[in-house]
Amino acid sequence: MSTPTLRVIVADDQDLVRAGLATVLDAEPDIEVVGAASDGAQAVALAEALAPDVVVMDVRMPVMDGIQATRAIVTSPEAPRVLVVTTFDLDELVAEAIAAGASGFLLKDAGRAQIAEGVRVVAAGDALLAPSVTRRLLERFADRLRPAVPPPAVASLTAREAEVLTLLGRGLTNAEIAAALVVGEATVKTHVSRVLGKLGLRDRAQAVIAAYESGLIRPGV
Repeated sequence: MSTPTLRVIVADDQDLVRAGLATVLDAEPDIEVVGAASDGAQAVALAEALAPDVVVMDVRMPVMDGIQATRAIVTSPEAPRVLVVTTFDLDELVAEAIAAGASGFLLKDAGRAQIAEGVRVVAAGDALLAPSVTRRLLERFADRLRPAVPPPAVASLTAREAEVLTLLGRGLTNAEIAAALVVGEATVKTHVSRVLGKLGLRDRAQAVIAAYESGLIRPGV
C-alpha cells in the first residue's frame, strides 16, 4: 500500500530560502509542495484555497508575519498544521508560535531530513517540540500569553480525562502517563484522543496550553 502524499505550502519572504525549502521537500517521495508564499497574507490565502496538510512558515515576513498568519490559518481542528522554520532561535518566538497554534518549530539550518521529518510529525498530529520544552516556554512567558478568549471548558472531561490533560501539561509522554495511572499505553492513547476531541485541540502542544489556560496547572507549580 502506498503512503499518502502530504500536501505542503512553503511561506518565506526570501526567494532563495523559499525555493530551497520547496526543492528539499518536493524531493521526498511522500511530500508534494503545492504552493509557495512570500508573505503571511499570501500563506493564509493559499492555505484556504489549496487546503494543504502542512504549512511551513517563516516568522519574519512583510504584510503579515508568520505568527499572525499561523493564528489565521489554524482556526479549527481540521485546519492545516503549521511548522515554523526560522533563522531566529529565540524562546519568545517559539512560545508565541506555539500559542498561535503552530505544531512545531525548527531552525532553517536544520538538515533536509530533519525538515522533511518535521513535516511528517506535525501532519500526524504530534508536536515537534517535546512537551517538556513547551511547558518550560509557557512558564517563562505565561503572563504575556494570556488568551484573549476564555480558556477551553473542561467540564465535559471525565475525572480520568482531566488527569490525563494535567499530565500532558506537565510534559509526560504516553508511556509516562501510563506508568503514573497504572494503565496500558493503548488506554492512554484513547484518553488523549478523547481529550483533544472534546476540547477541539489539534495536538499535544495545544493540550499543554489548554492545561495552563484551564487552571489545571499553574506556572511554576
